[in-house]
Amino acid sequence: MAATVPRMRSDARENRDRIVAATRALFGERGLEVGMREVARRAEVGPATLYRRFPTRDALVDEAFAAEMLACRRIVEDGCGDPDAWRGLTTTIRALVALSVRNRGFVDALLASAPPPPGLLAHRRELLGLLDGLAVRAKREGALRSDVAVGDLVLLLQAGRGLPAGPAARVDRAARRFADLTIDALRTRPAGR
Repeated sequence: MAATVPRMRSDARENRDRIVAATRALFGERGLEVGMREVARRAEVGPATLYRRFPTRDALVDEAFAAEMLACRRIVEDGCGDPDAWRGLTTTIRALVALSVRNRGFVDALLASAPPPPGLLAHRRELLGLLDGLAVRAKREGALRSDVAVGDLVLLLQAGRGLPAGPAARVDRAARRFADLTIDALRTRPAGR
């Protein structure tokens, strides 16, 4: 007989949802430097409620970025699935830059030099492996500079974090321009250019 998962009371579910929403908002605005007590205050719950739902910071980070991890995975897998590796790579770069400027905390967590929470670490390893394979294919096609490595792609995502905050339309324009300039720098050049 299958075990049943206990249903959460509606007030407990609302508290959990508010905690996740507050975490996403705070991490998106300010990155991972936000403390757990600040999350509890923004969610309008007590620290005990926060820790009852998310006993560790890692569990909270994993839950807060679950949607971003799924979106990031879709972006990379779609790019890898393109039979034209250069087009797949450029589409992936544009989409990842756009995702990264919308949620600074996710990029902080994903690309941090200190080990991220286990869920994000596994996600990062897998996606970097896929990106590396896509870059190798684009090099074989002669479209991507031969000296570009997956670390360079990480570097460009980190650099995209420096784009200014502000109204969504302005941030989106800046992200598109940044991606276009980056892609141009990664492209192989005909001899003599």
